[in-house]
Amino acid sequence: MSRIVVTGGLPLCGELNAPGAKNAALPILAACLLAHHPVRLLGCPKLTDVANMVELLRTLGCSVNWDGDVLNIDSRSAQCHEMPEHLSKALRSSIFLLGPMIGKFKRAVANFPGGCDIGVRPIDLHIAALNALGVSIEESHGSIICEGSNLKGAAIHLDYPSVGATENAIMAAVAAKGETTIQNAAREPEIVHLQEFLCKLGYTVNGAGSSTIYIKGGCIPKAAEHHIMADRIVAGTYLCAAAITAGDITMRGIVPEQLGSIVGKLKECGCEVITEVESIRAKGPKRPRELKRVETMPYPGFPTDMQAQIFALCTIADGTSMIVENVFENRFRHASELARMGAESCINGRIAVIRGVKTLTGTRVDAKDLRGGAALVLAGLRAEGETEVCGAEHISRGYEAIETALSSLGAKIRREP
Repeated sequence: MSRIVVTGGLPLCGELNAPGAKNAALPILAACLLAHHPVRLLGCPKLTDVANMVELLRTLGCSVNWDGDVLNIDSRSAQCHEMPEHLSKALRSSIFLLGPMIGKFKRAVANFPGGCDIGVRPIDLHIAALNALGVSIEESHGSIICEGSNLKGAAIHLDYPSVGATENAIMAAVAAKGETTIQNAAREPEIVHLQEFLCKLGYTVNGAGSSTIYIKGGCIPKAAEHHIMADRIVAGTYLCAAAITAGDITMRGIVPEQLGSIVGKLKECGCEVITEVESIRAKGPKRPRELKRVETMPYPGFPTDMQAQIFALCTIADGTSMIVENVFENRFRHASELARMGAESCINGRIAVIRGVKTLTGTRVDAKDLRGGAALVLAGLRAEGETEVCGAEHISRGYEAIETALSSLGAKIRREP
């Protein structure tokens, strides 16, 4: 188990280029199964989750290799329709492969996916969408067995705008006969990005970014090269570092509109935020103001993947803040670890009330999930003394060398085995 050691008290200043987005790369890697020609992916982040998805594709028979910063995928030789249990349980996003596998092989066998323990994340919405397309699904001893030899377009209505279910439905529908409509679809930028990629492969998908998506089954095969979009969550995390350390950080290579809800909260807490065409600059106050109410919601609302980082910011705010977690029911696990640093909060179900303190104190804390781990690093940047964040492998699932990025901004930080 690796750890990240942070010495706090230094304002972070400088510029960073936003890396490729994990939440965009994973479904696009899954969609490569549907390609009829080799694919080149540029800007794909080298993260633990990406490495696990690459290994999953290889076990299915794909040729996948890195050429510098370019990831080359050739799925033409893929024949296996079963995911190995150890990989699918290690990666929540292994569920993204169901749709493409059914589209390519007309059959798929998978295990219930793993990932961070941040609450129940049922796959019922995925199953309902695939059922609507004519897929028969059985659950047996922890496995999901799908048979889709007769995929047909359908009208799908999602009970909740789930990102993963929307992406899975799209990827299965492009291989179905006829037309499919997905209503109450997720509107996240990553959905738009997946649509752009599938269109490059020769499929017909329209409407992503709205609540209704239209898919016409069939493909005019094309070779594709695609650049993975910037990670709005990583960008938001580093902008929070400016807010929590009274620093001055510019994130470049991003689409500012995709961070609208995050920027809004940074301004509310007292940051000066300067937005340009492809960059956001945040200048943090000496001490942030409280945030009266933060509610996580599907896009364009405040992202659940930024909740822990904003929680860390609220721990040193001048006043009492409230956070309502509407997406996952077990996503305040960082609260008890922040309390070890002197943070004061009260958790009642999905609501956290945080009373800001003037000073946090460095100590040993445990990262229990990806975003919670990032929040502990942020708190360590502000704390007096040294903070030891154990379980840094969780952070590596979504942040590529976080210690290198923060060090370039002036942080005193290191990773230890």
